[in-house]
Amino acid sequence: MAEKTHRTMDDFARASGVSRPTLSKYFDDPASVKPATRARIEAALRSSDYQPNVFARNLNRKRTRNVGIVVPALTDPFYAEMVSRIELRCRDEGFWPIVISSHGSPKLEAESVRTLMSLKVAGAIVAPLGLVSEPGVFERMSEDIPIVYFDTYIEGDTPFVGNDNHQSTSTIVDYLCRSGEPPAYVDIPHVNHNSGERLQSYIDTMRAAGMEPVVLKAAGDYSWDFERIGHEWMDRTLENGGLPARTLLCANDRLAFGVMAAAFSRGLKIGRRADCDFRVAAHDDHPLSRYTCPALTTMAQDFAAMAGRSVEILLALLDEADPPGQGLARNVKLGATLVMRQSA
Repeated sequence: MAEKTHRTMDDFARASGVSRPTLSKYFDDPASVKPATRARIEAALRSSDYQPNVFARNLNRKRTRNVGIVVPALTDPFYAEMVSRIELRCRDEGFWPIVISSHGSPKLEAESVRTLMSLKVAGAIVAPLGLVSEPGVFERMSEDIPIVYFDTYIEGDTPFVGNDNHQSTSTIVDYLCRSGEPPAYVDIPHVNHNSGERLQSYIDTMRAAGMEPVVLKAAGDYSWDFERIGHEWMDRTLENGGLPARTLLCANDRLAFGVMAAAFSRGLKIGRRADCDFRVAAHDDHPLSRYTCPALTTMAQDFAAMAGRSVEILLALLDEADPPGQGLARNVKLGATLVMRQSA
């Protein structure tokens, strides 16, 4: 038997024998209508090809069931992993995620905010560029909808969920000092607060242990192209006299990827064995870190907890179940775990 076709919600409401407001209520939340009514609607749906126009219905609402997710770069394995986890959690909670990358550009970041506001998202989970974000762009957004920062933040009272960089950096510095020669720190351009916090923690931890910090600047200009920066820095370093230290702690895993590739191309051996030229360690535990050669020793950020807490805080703000300043943890810093692999 051919399926019935209904072009509009009014057509389908008449065919299913329920009012249009009841039908609309069902599509918002099936459990909100009486069981008998729900059974009637679902029986009609099974015999029809009707699909509600969710986009059109959302435009008629003050706010939608959409949640915006903004990150600096979807090509970064860290952000790709976080977006995947946040997306799935939002869907489980009945929200549809809209993901936008700012591609490391302040102008595109501001444009992403305007786009999300035009789509009437209910709220947003954002990893801001931070130090180069256009002034006030997220503050203005937060005046209209709740937002939660993750990974890094912009000063203010917006809730934030991220890594405890003091704990994580001090942990890996302590490990490297105990297991071999003290590390020199290979720094990246300070694109957000994480960069500066990790550097300061390295310096503080080394001094507390009675050792002199050695900071090596891989590059000074603003850039998110960390693999290239690491590769070019290591090439220059080896060309101009060799290794500055036998243990290198890179500010993040992506920088370490470039450092290791450049060293390999010149025949150097990386690892903690006696026949190796030097050790390399880093921070983040990107999904590819275990597959480098040798596998990279690093600090594993808690992806699951960071994604979960970000969504939980946003949902609490959306539900107004926990008004700002009344019990809601507004700044959550999560500990990281040392992952010892063959590189250090």
